[in-house]
Amino acid sequence: MEENGSSASSTTAQDAPRGVFRVSVDEKGRLKLPALIVQYLEGLGERKVFITTLDESEARIYPLSVWRETEKMLQEPGDDFDDRNDVALVAANYGQDTDIDAQGRVTLPGDLRKVSGLEGDEVRLRCFQGRINVLRSTEYDRRLETAKANLGDKLRALQKKGL
Repeated sequence: MEENGSSASSTTAQDAPRGVFRVSVDEKGRLKLPALIVQYLEGLGERKVFITTLDESEARIYPLSVWRETEKMLQEPGDDFDDRNDVALVAANYGQDTDIDAQGRVTLPGDLRKVSGLEGDEVRLRCFQGRINVLRSTEYDRRLETAKANLGDKLRALQKKGL
């Protein structure tokens, strides 16, 4: 069982693992992915990922197929092209392609680790929108508290939309 209580049988190749996983970044900047996440990526046919940040507070691990779609969206013309270009530049500055090693680890880019505070710390992983979000525990706790604010109101509004 993974720390979040999920079992390997609860995830198929099409489904991203649900829940939040607690893992650590070692002294060499390696992040050991939980078995469910490795199985998910392998089910997608992905042993290489693109790791970056778009906001300097959260690392994002993208299966390459998902990152390619994100790159396409960032390159589309429109009124917000300058914003898209800025985000693409930040992603390129901190990002790199990396392989998942035989132990299920990925190495986070050094500049990314520094700017997002992911060096030698416990982090939280969450699969969302086709990617794996990586947050240091303090940032995750802050975001969770923000998410809980006015939760009853948020829930009622979403229930009106069919939740």
